[in-house]
Amino acid sequence: MSEVLMPHLLHIDASARSRSFSRDLTARFADAWRAADPGGGYTYRDLATDPPPPIGQAWTEICDDLLRHGITDPVRYAEVVTTPERAAAWAVVEPLLGEVLTADVVLIGSPMYNYSVPGALKTWIDQITFPRMSLAGKAFVVLSARGGAYGPGAPKAPFDHQERYLRDFFAGHFAVDDAVFLSVELSNTLVDPALGHLAVNHHESVTRAEAAVDELVAGLWASRWAG
Repeated sequence: MSEVLMPHLLHIDASARSRSFSRDLTARFADAWRAADPGGGYTYRDLATDPPPPIGQAWTEICDDLLRHGITDPVRYAEVVTTPERAAAWAVVEPLLGEVLTADVVLIGSPMYNYSVPGALKTWIDQITFPRMSLAGKAFVVLSARGGAYGPGAPKAPFDHQERYLRDFFAGHFAVDDAVFLSVELSNTLVDPALGHLAVNHHESVTRAEAAVDELVAGLWASRWAG
């Protein structure tokens, strides 16, 4: 009998809103995933309510020594934690990085803020990223929300530094080139009278995103872990 795999899901939210479309999408994904795999691992982190601190001098020293000594295996990172200052920095890094290393699927809920990602998400990325590390083999899923329209062909598509940044970062630093992105667009139609005529497009975007999340959960499970 083959071994039953129990993949671990790391669920991260970054929206400053307690109720948001990105949070709704990640909750939908997580609920469906956990229903499909009741015995699997699950970790939740809310970067908005518990934001990591910015990296500092000691963190840069850890990075420099990892490069200097050619250390690329995260299991060995602590070897260069040799001062009280580095120990304090590592105390921040270790739980965050440990969650990522344990995960088989990293689910990120990220609104677009000012054409990019929330500051807390960027800080989390800074804290967990070290030279020449690889997270190849893990599945990264980003479920996002945007106030306007930034999809292919939209006038503001060139201003999308949210998906483009994350996609390039995952590929360039984590060796993950198959991250999946799904977005709800035009959420500002709910509050901006000037965009009210596009409200139907927003509602259609929500419906499409919800259906795509359901298909994604089923597809990921079937392609990676079913059977």
